[in-house]
Amino acid sequence: MNPRGVAWTIGILAAFFGASMLLPALVAWHYDTEHLREFLAAGLIVSAIGFIMMRLAGGAPESLSHRDGFLIVALAWVVLSVLGAVPFWTTGTAATVMDALFESASGLTTTGATVFSGLDKMPASILFWRSMEEWLGGMGIIVLAVAIMPLLGIGGMQLFRAEAPGPVKDKLTARVAETGKILWYMYLAMTCVVAVVYWLLGMSGFDAINHAMCTISIGGFSTHDASMGYFDSLWIRLAAVCFMFMAGINFTLHFAALRRGLSANVLRTYFTDDEFRTYFKWIIVLVAIVGLPTLLTAKGSWDEVLFNTVAVATTTGFAVSDYSQWPVVTSLLLFATMFVGACAGSTGGGMKIVRVLLLFRQGMREVRRLIHPHAVVTVKLGGTKVTGSVVEALWGFFVLYIVCFMMIAVLVAASGVDMLTALAAAAACITNTGPGFGGVGPAENYAALPDFAKAVLMFGMVLGRLEIFTFFVLLVPEFWRK
Repeated sequence: MNPRGVAWTIGILAAFFGASMLLPALVAWHYDTEHLREFLAAGLIVSAIGFIMMRLAGGAPESLSHRDGFLIVALAWVVLSVLGAVPFWTTGTAATVMDALFESASGLTTTGATVFSGLDKMPASILFWRSMEEWLGGMGIIVLAVAIMPLLGIGGMQLFRAEAPGPVKDKLTARVAETGKILWYMYLAMTCVVAVVYWLLGMSGFDAINHAMCTISIGGFSTHDASMGYFDSLWIRLAAVCFMFMAGINFTLHFAALRRGLSANVLRTYFTDDEFRTYFKWIIVLVAIVGLPTLLTAKGSWDEVLFNTVAVATTTGFAVSDYSQWPVVTSLLLFATMFVGACAGSTGGGMKIVRVLLLFRQGMREVRRLIHPHAVVTVKLGGTKVTGSVVEALWGFFVLYIVCFMMIAVLVAASGVDMLTALAAAAACITNTGPGFGGVGPAENYAALPDFAKAVLMFGMVLGRLEIFTFFVLLVPEFWRK
């Protein structure tokens, strides 16, 4: 292990994170709010911490091992979540330190669970920082999912090693640098397009930029307490549905489609992908199943059903109405949908479509083997045979994921929270969805929860983003032995 290399990498991430706080400072200056000095101070504090870490670590590492990669991934989310809370503390926006940490962790992990209310009257600089933290976290998630996790072989994600853009090298730093550059261009371009469309459809420039960042990152923070329901526009809702769906697609597919340019082969790029086809069909079937009882009982309109269902299915966390008031059967279905999530290699949360798809195919394989004990039945993805080690990793991931969810729910309930809220909050946070049901539904927030419950849920957010294995591998004694 290279501890100096790990420290230097975390340090440079912190330095850039602090520098990014200049943007909300500019927003504060433009809108004449009282938080210009506070954001400058926060940026200086965070950048100074980063530069001190880089100084103590020495120069940049030439290469990083797999063990270094695990440690960097785990520490980055924890350290940056803590540092991201500094502006909430210096501006006095958060009532307590725990609230500041919770809001920051929720933003960086693109969970979208909030403890803030009165967003419509909140200073523009704070709103912008919340959105930008989700946007930066979303980019980090994509690099993590596409460039780092395939190399580390986390939870079956080695399947995407051959699909990720950029050169495949042994040196982790070279791989991430090259891939990250490509992904940044795509991510920034998509954000700009979404912002322009929102603005053309009637949002103010400020709202358009904020909601574009939170849409592409599948974060769900809004500048209004009513979330997307504030904009009483069918066209904005339909556009948001399309953008949430696109953000939930594996970014390597977007990259492959861009390389083909504007041609008939673009759609073929997407529909020849096994995971995308499943994702596409899943969304359509889900909207139909949720919409039927909701529309028959007149609990919501068709556009509300479409928007809220896609928002939950992609784990975005936006809402246009209180879907927790829909029929119980739809609530249960949406609750289960959180765990499925979006595609791997996207900013979405949950277990990911590809994992659920392969687990289902593995289950069907066992059924066929019961009928034909001597038959050779294989699990395939896109026509390629999935190895036994990958299937084993998927089952291991699934078991740990459910166990972690149950433990988080029990701990939250132990703090005095009712059972429905505890289960919903645990699911919403470990899947990085944000709004849940009960006391943390789309019409509520997490402010009323005890500090202990908030701390547990913060751990759940980070755990969900670390894809479970990254955390548990750090608990194994062999990981720390030379």
